[in-house]
Amino acid sequence: MLPEKWKESAKIEICRILNRIGALKFGTFKLTSGRVSPYYIDLRVVPSFPDAFRKICAFHTEFIKEKIGIEHFNRVAGIPVAGIPLASLVAYGLEKPFLYIRQEERVHGRQRRVEGILNPGDRVLLVDDLITTGSTLKKAAQAVEAEGGLAEDAVVLLDREEGGREDLQRSGITLHAIIAMSELADRMYETGTIDELQHKTILKQIRKK
Repeated sequence: MLPEKWKESAKIEICRILNRIGALKFGTFKLTSGRVSPYYIDLRVVPSFPDAFRKICAFHTEFIKEKIGIEHFNRVAGIPVAGIPLASLVAYGLEKPFLYIRQEERVHGRQRRVEGILNPGDRVLLVDDLITTGSTLKKAAQAVEAEGGLAEDAVVLLDREEGGREDLQRSGITLHAIIAMSELADRMYETGTIDELQHKTILKQIRKK
């Protein structure tokens, strides 16, 4: 079992990384879900920083081993777009076959949404960068299940805490998040990375879910 000290140090390091690479922005942003948010977490930039990417993937690997157990899934699937590079390295680190989900079904070839080898009954671990409403992960799970697989667990680095966890649970999918947005905001505020107004802005968005 991962010690609390490791969990806390991992969360602190994640905050440092996201601050260093400029992943947190404030303004007015329209999210993939269609919601408007006063802040944005851009995790698509993580692979552009090899040292940060390596650490983030290592945190995922240890987290998955502890929280889920590698014996409980057969394959790892990346969710487009940001989840694909992350999932590929995590699958490599766990020595599990890698799949990725297309945003749209192919109109040529095998006309699949799941790329890679997926056998009937395979248990697939979904990996994405973050979750807001959960709709993207739900669609990915449906794509896996349409091709005979099972998708009952999803892992993300960050839970924006805007209802996604609960919505996935209603669909029979358990969410495992390394850090919650409220935790990230609290730690960044405590270290002076964000000011009081920015801290309150994030917490207000969470309460609006």
